[in-house]
Amino acid sequence: MCEQTLKDLVDRYTAVSFSVTTLAGSLVKEEIGSEITSDQYYTLKTIYQTGSCTSTHLAEVFAVKKSAITAIINRMWDKGLIKRTRDENDRRIVYLTLTEQGEEIYFMLERRIYKLVESFISKFDEAEISQFLKTYEKLNEVLIEIKENKVEKQS
Repeated sequence: MCEQTLKDLVDRYTAVSFSVTTLAGSLVKEEIGSEITSDQYYTLKTIYQTGSCTSTHLAEVFAVKKSAITAIINRMWDKGLIKRTRDENDRRIVYLTLTEQGEEIYFMLERRIYKLVESFISKFDEAEISQFLKTYEKLNEVLIEIKENKVEKQS
């Protein structure tokens, strides 16, 4: 591939990536409303999907420092959305689970976001959606591999 073609592709990718990320984030934020932040929603989602997890696990999932997760967790705990349970064998380990209120908010927001995604995904035919998702999943795998390689090099 010639350098100009590669530059054009990189420019197109960065432009569309920025636009999609910005617009999608804004639309999701609108659906979430003022109940919680986007970070708190994704934290609720992750805790719900795992059933129970630690703040260390969340920091790994979101690729942030544990202190950033601790701040989010503290606000969510203050709102009564999560429970903290200490491990019986190792009191240093704290498991996070959703409270009943946390689950209610999670399910309400999931319905809103489902409707949002359905509103734009229905603009594509099944073959386009399938190919897009395959490509997007492959991009995700490539990015994970790059991230892991960078972490290995830093060690």
